[in-house]
Amino acid sequence: MAKPSLSSKRLQISRANSTVVIAAGAAAFIVIFSAIATKTLVSQAAYQGRVITAKRAAVKQLEADLNATKSLSDSYNVFNKKATNILGGSSAGTGPLDGVNSKIVLDALPSSYDFPALANSVEKLVVAQNLQIDNITGTDDQVNQAQNQSSSTPTPQPIPFAVTVTGPYTNVQAMIGSFEHSIRPIQVQSLTFTASESGNIVMLINAQTFYQPAKSLNISTKVIK
Repeated sequence: MAKPSLSSKRLQISRANSTVVIAAGAAAFIVIFSAIATKTLVSQAAYQGRVITAKRAAVKQLEADLNATKSLSDSYNVFNKKATNILGGSSAGTGPLDGVNSKIVLDALPSSYDFPALANSVEKLVVAQNLQIDNITGTDDQVNQAQNQSSSTPTPQPIPFAVTVTGPYTNVQAMIGSFEHSIRPIQVQSLTFTASESGNIVMLINAQTFYQPAKSLNISTKVIK
């Protein structure tokens, strides 16, 4: 039997080396691919875990908000449907002390700047004391105050005004009392008294009332990384 030639042995060795190189390359590829795939899967699992945790927290907060909304709605209905309002008047009446509680609260601290409405309220207080209105002054700052229509943390904003009235001393004195009992919070800053030729008292009141912008709800989205 003839022995293999040297060239045949070299060819066999070369083929064997090629097989080893190919096998080693395939093994290295599999190892590298497995490492990358494992890292990706671990990263995705961690991400999904954070998403699930955030969703559970959001659902829990939503359930709490729904419960709070129902409680608030029930409390509002009880507060607003009382036959006798917080001023002691009738909820169904039309007198100065009548009206539902929600309207009284909004009248006491309106959510927008409205100087004409304020002037009308002050005029009613003056007329109720049988006094003569000489002057009601202030600044109709509606345009500049438009930016304060809502806020996430609303605070009372002042509305300064001045009113001059004339009448008997007792009526003027009662006027001060009516400001103290007004549904709108009125802060008197100064009072000036002078006597008129008819013997009446002229009183200048510098004061301010307030409005509070509506509370805005800032609904935002959160990106889970």
